[in-house]
Amino acid sequence: MEACRKLEEVLERIEKACQRAGRKKEEVTLLGATKTVPPNVIKRFYECGLKVFGENRVQEFLKKYEDLSGLSIEWHFIGRLQSNKVKYIIDKVKLIHSLDRDSLLEELKKRASRLGIKANVLIEVNVGNEETKGGVKPEDLEAFFEKVLNAKDLEVLGLMCIPPYEEDPEKVRPYFAKMREFKEKLEEKFGVSLPHLSMGMSSDFEVAVEEGATIVRIGTLLFGERG
Repeated sequence: MEACRKLEEVLERIEKACQRAGRKKEEVTLLGATKTVPPNVIKRFYECGLKVFGENRVQEFLKKYEDLSGLSIEWHFIGRLQSNKVKYIIDKVKLIHSLDRDSLLEELKKRASRLGIKANVLIEVNVGNEETKGGVKPEDLEAFFEKVLNAKDLEVLGLMCIPPYEEDPEKVRPYFAKMREFKEKLEEKFGVSLPHLSMGMSSDFEVAVEEGATIVRIGTLLFGERG
């Protein structure tokens, strides 16, 4: 089955990258990034053993969440999240990867508190200081992290980034290394353990794994070019 073969290939590449870095393959979660991927294709990959999927758009996610409600999928939200859409997803996803501003933080706190749940979040860092991308600026990260850490209805589990695109994945390595440093500094300064670094996509995930990624977000390599 084509889906199983593709999944196996990506998992093998993750395992080899782990070996090169002296890590265990169990330390890395493969997330299927399923923007524009139809439910029947997601189901095929689920049947091959992929259990974690990430969506970028709230409306598209809600439709798939309903269509695939019979499966034990672990859903993550990996796209830019508008504050007015938080209420639709907060109790449906295991992890939100893209917390990056005060207004979103306030809305997440409010909605989690109302539902009596703890929302798991990652802080998105604009590691390349790109105007066109979301994410907290590196120089603002500590102050923002402290706010999130003090929000009793949220559980901050780590950091996420989308580095500048480069043809050569080696050129992205410094950004991933910087993210690992950010995580380690925060752990040291605030005396916390941050289990996750969500970084690396189809073009550069092996380098990300070598630099400490714990979640890689793979779309094109698994599902082909879409949308």
